[in-house]
Amino acid sequence: MTTPVRVCLIGTGSMALSHLRRMLLMQETTIIPVVCEPSPLAYALACELFRQHGVEPPVNEPDLRRLLDLYADDLDAAFIITPHAVHHDQAVMCMEAGLDVLLEKPMVTSAAEAQSLIDARERTDRLLVVAFQGSLSPQIRRAVTMLRSGELGDLLSISGTVWQNWGPNTAGTWRQVPELAGGGFLFDTGAHMLNTIADLAGEDFVEVAAWLDKRDRAVEVMGAVIGRLESGAMVTISACGETIPSCSSDIRVFCTKGILRTGQWGERLELQRYGRKQLRPVPVPASMGVWEQFLAVRNGHIANPSPAEVGLRMVRLWDAIKESALLGGVPVQCGRIPVPQEV
Repeated sequence: MTTPVRVCLIGTGSMALSHLRRMLLMQETTIIPVVCEPSPLAYALACELFRQHGVEPPVNEPDLRRLLDLYADDLDAAFIITPHAVHHDQAVMCMEAGLDVLLEKPMVTSAAEAQSLIDARERTDRLLVVAFQGSLSPQIRRAVTMLRSGELGDLLSISGTVWQNWGPNTAGTWRQVPELAGGGFLFDTGAHMLNTIADLAGEDFVEVAAWLDKRDRAVEVMGAVIGRLESGAMVTISACGETIPSCSSDIRVFCTKGILRTGQWGERLELQRYGRKQLRPVPVPASMGVWEQFLAVRNGHIANPSPAEVGLRMVRLWDAIKESALLGGVPVQCGRIPVPQEV
C-alpha cells in the first residue's frame, strides 16, 4: 500500500482549487493537514470544497514561516500555488524545512532566482518539480524523445502562438500587478509557451529580439519574439492576450525529416513525416495530472519530467525577452546555461 503523502497547500486561490478537486479524489495517497492562505475568502472557498468531498477542512496558518515552524515535522511536501514573485522565497523556505516541493509555473521571475533555487535544492537534497503541464505531458515527452534521437533529422525552426482574452479576464487581479506577477500575458498563460519551446529545443538560446505591448495595461498583453538557438535553428513566438474569448495555442517544430505539431500544454501531438501529405496523430500514453506526476517522481516510478533546469532555461529566455523589449527590439545575446540534454 502506498504511504499517504502529507502535503501543505501554499495558496488556495482559483488555480489551487482546480488542482485540489483532483487531489481530493486521491484520498488514499494524500493527506492535507494544513494550508497557508492569507485571504479569509480564499480559505473559506477551499474549506467548502473539502466539505463537498466529505473531508474535514485543514487548519489554516497564513504565515508560512510560522507554519513550517509548527508543522514541518508533520509534512512531507508542499504544493506552492501563489503569485509568481513569491515562488522563490517560499520554495527555498520549504526545502530548507525538509519538504519536497511541487511549484506552480512560472518557476521564478529571473535567472538569478532560478539558479538560487537550484542551489537550494542541491544543498537540501529535496525534490523540486515545476508544474508545467507541457513538460509533464506524455505528448511533449514523446516529442522530446523523437527530437533528441535524431529520428526527425536536424532541427530547423520552431514556431509558437498563444492567444487568450487574458487582459479583460485578469483585470483587477494580482496577475496584472508587475511586482507580484513578474510580467503579463507572455509570462502567465504564455509561460507555458516559453517553457515548452525551451523543453522541445533542448539547447540554449544565443540571441533574442523581442517586442512587448501593454495596450494601456500595467503589464504586457501582446508580444513577438524571434530567437536563434546554439545550433542555428530559429524560433518565433507570438502572444496575443487581448483577443476574443478563447484560450489556445499552437506549436510547430520543423525538422529535415518531419514536422511536429503540438501545443504549449501538450494538448496534442501530430507528426508529418517526409513523403507524407498530412499530419497524423502520434499515439501516447494517457496523461497523468500534475499532482499524480509529482507523486510518481517522488515514489521513484519516473524521472523528473519538469526539473528546475528546464525552468532556468525558460526564465533565461524571459530575461532576454525583457531586455530586448526595453531596447525596442534590439537583439541581445544570451549566456549559456548548463542543462542536461534529457532529464
